[in-house]
Amino acid sequence: MRLRVEFTTEPFDLDEAPGHAVVAREVIETAGLDEVDVGPFGNTAEGGADAVLAAVDTLLRRTLAAGATRVSLQINVVEEGDR
Repeated sequence: MRLRVEFTTEPFDLDEAPGHAVVAREVIETAGLDEVDVGPFGNTAEGGADAVLAAVDTLLRRTLAAGATRVSLQINVVEEGDR
Protein backbone atom coordinates (compact mmCIF):
# COMPACT_ATOMS: atom_id res chain seq x y z
CA MET A 1 0.00 0.00 0.00
CA ARG A 2 1.18 3.50 -0.84
CA LEU A 3 0.33 6.51 1.36
CA ARG A 4 0.51 10.29 1.09
CA VAL A 5 0.96 12.35 4.25
CA GLU A 6 0.20 16.06 4.45
CA PHE A 7 1.08 17.94 7.63
CA THR A 8 1.71 21.28 9.31
CA THR A 9 3.23 22.14 12.66
CA GLU A 10 2.36 25.11 14.82
CA PRO A 11 2.91 27.74 16.10
CA PHE A 12 3.72 29.53 12.88
CA ASP A 13 6.42 32.16 12.56
CA LEU A 14 6.49 34.00 9.24
CA ASP A 15 9.87 35.62 9.90
CA GLU A 16 11.91 32.54 10.74
CA ALA A 17 11.30 28.79 10.68
CA PRO A 18 10.68 27.66 14.27
CA GLY A 19 12.70 24.76 15.65
CA HIS A 20 9.82 22.31 15.38
CA ALA A 21 9.41 23.14 11.68
CA VAL A 22 13.11 22.57 11.06
CA VAL A 23 12.86 19.20 12.83
CA ALA A 24 9.80 18.26 10.77
CA ARG A 25 11.64 19.08 7.54
CA GLU A 26 14.64 17.01 8.63
CA VAL A 27 12.50 14.00 9.56
CA ILE A 28 10.61 13.98 6.26
CA GLU A 29 13.61 14.68 4.06
CA THR A 30 15.64 11.84 5.62
CA ALA A 31 12.83 9.26 5.86
CA GLY A 32 13.41 7.81 2.39
CA LEU A 33 10.00 8.91 1.14
CA ASP A 34 9.12 9.84 -2.44
CA GLU A 35 7.86 13.13 -3.80
CA VAL A 36 8.69 15.18 -0.71
CA ASP A 37 7.44 18.76 -0.90
CA VAL A 38 8.32 20.94 2.09
CA GLY A 39 6.91 24.46 2.22
CA PRO A 40 6.17 27.24 4.71
CA PHE A 41 2.45 26.44 5.01
CA GLY A 42 2.27 22.71 4.44
CA ASN A 43 4.29 19.65 3.63
CA THR A 44 3.57 16.47 1.69
CA ALA A 45 5.37 13.20 1.04
CA GLU A 46 4.53 9.81 -0.38
CA GLY A 47 5.89 6.34 0.12
CA GLY A 48 5.17 2.81 1.15
CA ALA A 49 2.85 2.41 4.13
CA ASP A 50 5.55 1.21 6.53
CA ALA A 51 7.90 4.08 5.64
CA VAL A 52 5.18 6.75 5.88
CA LEU A 53 3.83 5.45 9.19
CA ALA A 54 7.33 5.23 10.68
CA ALA A 55 8.06 8.77 9.51
CA VAL A 56 4.80 10.05 11.03
CA ASP A 57 5.65 8.43 14.37
CA THR A 58 9.08 10.07 14.37
CA LEU A 59 7.63 13.36 13.13
CA LEU A 60 5.09 13.54 15.96
CA ARG A 61 7.54 12.61 18.69
CA ARG A 62 10.34 14.92 17.55
CA THR A 63 8.26 17.99 16.63
CA LEU A 64 6.35 17.91 19.91
CA ALA A 65 9.63 17.58 21.80
CA ALA A 66 10.96 20.55 19.78
CA GLY A 67 8.12 22.84 20.85
CA ALA A 68 5.23 22.24 18.46
CA THR A 69 1.93 22.91 20.18
CA ARG A 70 -0.14 21.45 17.35
CA VAL A 71 0.52 19.03 14.52
CA SER A 72 -2.18 18.66 11.90
CA LEU A 73 -1.91 15.78 9.50
CA GLN A 74 -3.84 13.85 6.95
CA ILE A 75 -2.96 10.47 5.48
CA ASN A 76 -4.44 9.22 2.23
CA VAL A 77 -4.12 5.94 0.40
CA VAL A 78 -2.67 6.68 -3.02
CA GLU A 79 -4.36 4.79 -5.81
CA GLU A 80 -2.32 3.98 -8.90
CA GLY A 81 -4.29 6.51 -10.98
CA ASP A 82 -3.73 9.29 -8.41
CA ARG A 83 -0.02 9.60 -9.15
